[in-house]
Parts: sequence; structure tokens; C-alpha cells
Amino acid sequence: MSPSRAPSKAKRAYKFIEAHRNEHSIQAMCRLLGVARAGYYAWLDHPISDRAQEDARLLGLIRASFVASHGVYGAPRVLQDLQELGESCGKHRVERLMRENGLRALHGYRTRHQPVAKPSALIPNLLQRQFTASHPNEVSVTDITYIRTWQGWLYLAVVVDLFSRKVVGWSAKPTIRRDLVLEAVTRAIRCRRPRKTMIHSDQGTQYGSDAWRRFCRANRLEPSMSRRGNCWDNAVVESFFGSLKKERIKKRIYANRETAIQDISSYIDEFYNPTRRHSHLGGVSPDEFEATHRTRGTHVH
Repeated sequence: MSPSRAPSKAKRAYKFIEAHRNEHSIQAMCRLLGVARAGYYAWLDHPISDRAQEDARLLGLIRASFVASHGVYGAPRVLQDLQELGESCGKHRVERLMRENGLRALHGYRTRHQPVAKPSALIPNLLQRQFTASHPNEVSVTDITYIRTWQGWLYLAVVVDLFSRKVVGWSAKPTIRRDLVLEAVTRAIRCRRPRKTMIHSDQGTQYGSDAWRRFCRANRLEPSMSRRGNCWDNAVVESFFGSLKKERIKKRIYANRETAIQDISSYIDEFYNPTRRHSHLGGVSPDEFEATHRTRGTHVH
């Protein structure tokens, strides 16, 4: 029997007491073995099976993974956490234990299907829904979303690297002016120092201006733009916004913009980039995916 399948310490103690009850005092053995007499007698009436003991042990690990993800992880990602700890249980067992104990991952929003529009006359769609990249800094995507606070709307702009799905720049402001997106992209530039990186956006006025094109040329960025009204052309950044809203913001109105910004920063910088498992990356976080890429590059050279 593997260590992970072994009976618990208390159960081993109960079995020892039962085997030697005619040789020694039950009270003395319970005291020496560190178990309660009431527990021993309860075990005599209803012995706990090895399976139930193992379920209880696994449930503790499952709860720890679920809580650490802020209630985001379902059974597949929880199972990956358990496997990293050396556990060998199956996905169906994890699903059953989560279901029986009310551990339900947050559900996302339904995506609205938009009709395909004509190509943009401002900036061509160079990305063409090719949402994969073989190296960092090849392609980034950017967009804006709205977050409710009791002070009014907060506008969030993000820049996501398609290679690792990492948020490499973001900005949040009470207005949706051009400096919102420029600040987010400037942070990405400082973080990544791109050279001829394609940056894809929707057809918002912030991205269609002459100032935006001049900014891109000055910073060695090649702009690309979705077709009008077609959210699928920028699906990756829309997916990130969906994750942010279902995993952190859903059904919540922040007391003020400062509180919202702090929570967004916590989600991006402390959870999404360094920790959150991403299905597109094989179940690892963006930071871990990039670290593995750097290690492989070092080995090659």
C-alpha cells in the first residue's frame, strides 16, 4: 500500500488498542497514543473505511487548492495542483468530492455572437485571428473594459502577450481618453522592450487616431485592428476580461475606484500572471510558461 493510501494515525491507533485491549488498559493506551476514548468507541460502532479516510484527506487538499484560487478552479485545475503534490487520484474522484462538498467553480458569461463586418478602412487586420505566437514579444493584443464602482465607471485597458497570455501592461482611469491606452501600452513597452511587435486592437477611437499610429511607429510597434463590431477578432483579450469579471468582479460594485484598482492589481500581479493555471498553456501560469521558455533557450545556446 502506498503512503498516500495508508490508514490515518488515529485509525492505526484504534486498531492497535483493539488488538491489545486484553493486555493493557484502554484508557492508558488511548493516553499514550494520543487519541480519545470516545473516538475509539465510536470507531468500534462505525469503523471508518480506508476509502472514507482517504476521501477526507484528499478533501483537505482539494479545499486548499480551491481556496487558494479564490474559488476559480474546477476539478481539472485542482487535479493539476494535487498531481504537483504527488497525489495520484483521478479526475472523477476530485469531481465527486467537490460536488458533494459544494465546491463549485465560478461560471463565466455567455458570449454574444456578433455579425461579421467589413474590414477596417483605418488599419488592416494583420492578426487575422492567428492567436498563437512562438516567442514573446511577437504579438500583443489590447482592449478596454468597464468596471462599476459607486463613484462611477472605471475604465481598464490591458495589453496581453499572445505567446504566454501574460498581461504585460495595464492602466485604469475614470475616463476613457487616449491616455488610458497609451499608459497601458507604455507599461508594456517598459516591461518587454519590443521590436516590431504587432499590437492588435479593436476599432475604438483611442486606437484609430493619427496619434495612435505615430505612437506605434515611435515605439517600433506594428498596429493591427479588428473589423468593426467583431469581438471574435480580439478574442484573447476578451477572454481575459471574461476571466477577470467572473473570477474577481462578478456581481460586485466597488465602493470606489481606488478599491477597484487595488483589487484589479491583486488579480493581475498576484494571481493571474504568477499563479493562475491557463488551459491554453497546458495548465501552467503565464509566468511559469515564460520561465520554462527562457530555460529551454538557455539550454539550446
